[in-house]
Amino acid sequence: MRLPHHLTGRVEPRRPHRMLVVIPIALIVLIVVADVAAGPNIHLGPLLVAAPAITAAFGSPLLTALVGVLAVVAQVFIGVVHGGVTTTSHEAQIFALVVVTLFVVGLRLMYDRRERVLDQTRSVADAAQRVLLRPLPSRIGPLRLAAVYVAAEAEARIGGDLYAAVRAVGGTRIMIGDVRGKGLMAISDAGLLLGAYRAAAHRNPPLPRLVAHLHNTVYWDVEEPFDDTSAGEGFVTAAILEIPDDEEVVDLINCGHPPPLLMHEGTVEELAVLDPGLPLGVGRSLTEDDYTPERFPYATGDLLLLYTDGVVETRDAQGTFYPLAERVAAWRETDPQRLVERLHDDLLDHAGGALHDDVALVAVERCRR
Repeated sequence: MRLPHHLTGRVEPRRPHRMLVVIPIALIVLIVVADVAAGPNIHLGPLLVAAPAITAAFGSPLLTALVGVLAVVAQVFIGVVHGGVTTTSHEAQIFALVVVTLFVVGLRLMYDRRERVLDQTRSVADAAQRVLLRPLPSRIGPLRLAAVYVAAEAEARIGGDLYAAVRAVGGTRIMIGDVRGKGLMAISDAGLLLGAYRAAAHRNPPLPRLVAHLHNTVYWDVEEPFDDTSAGEGFVTAAILEIPDDEEVVDLINCGHPPPLLMHEGTVEELAVLDPGLPLGVGRSLTEDDYTPERFPYATGDLLLLYTDGVVETRDAQGTFYPLAERVAAWRETDPQRLVERLHDDLLDHAGGALHDDVALVAVERCRR
C-alpha cells in the first residue's frame, strides 16, 4: 500500500459550489448600485475587474469569461445611466475591463493545461510504481504482510526504496532495500535489483547465493561505462530474509541496512547481525562464500518490522530523530496493517507533515498454519 495515494487518469471537470459563483455576481451588483448611487463624479466601475479575477480562482475558463462579459455589460450600463457611455473615460474603462478579462481567462487556460499535463504525469508515474513496486500479498504461506511506501517527492510518486516478497520451496523470502540517491538513476537501480531478485528467488538458490547474485547485479551495472557523471557511484543497502514454513526462525543477511525489529510478547528487539555485509554493489564481485546468514527466533504470533533509513532519520522541528523502537514498544500492536498505518501517520506528525526522504515499511506476522 502506498500512502497518500490515489489514481487519476484525467482532470475532472470543475464543479464550483453555487455559493462561490454568487460572490463575483454579488460583487458586480454591489459595484453597479454603489456607482449609480454615487453620481457621475465618482467612478467605481474600474473595481469590476475584481469579479473575473475572483472567478478564475475557482472556476473554469468559460465561467471566468462569462463573469467577465457580465462585468463589461455592467460597465456599459453604468455609462448609460450616467449619460456618457461614449466618453473617453468610459470607453477606456470598458476597454481595460475587456483586456483584463481576456488576460485572466488566458491565465486560467494555462493553469488548467498545466494541471492536465501534471495529471497525465502522475498517471504514468503511478503505472510505473505499480510495475516496479508490486503490492505485497496480504497472506503468503504462514505469514501475514502489510506494507506502506511514501516517496519524499510527492509529485514524482516514485523513489528509490524497494521491497518484495517471493514464495520459495518450503518458505518465503522477503527483501527490503534503499538505493543510494534519488531521481531517475535511483528508480533505474531499484528496478534492476527487483527484477534480479524476482527472477533468482523463484529458482530457490541458497540464501547466500541469492544475495551474491544481487550484489553482482548491482556491481556489474555500476561498472558499465556511462557518460552520465552520476553513474559508477550507486549502491543499495538491503536486508534479505528467509522464513521457513516449518521452523519458527528467520534467517537474515544484512547488507548495510537498518536492522529489522522483532516484536515478541510485548518486547521489541533489533535483529542486529554480528557480521553485516557491505551494501550491494560496493567493493568487488562476490560469491556465496562471502555471505553467512544469521538465524533468529521467530515464533507464531511474532511481528517483524522492516523499514528503510528514511524512517529513523526523520526529524521533528527540534531536530530529534524519530524514535521508532520506542513507539513500536509503546503501542504493542499485533496486526501488521494497523502497525504500518499507525507508523505512517505518526511519522508524518513527527516530521510536521512532510518527509524529506523516501520511506518504506513492511510488517510481517507469523500465523498458525
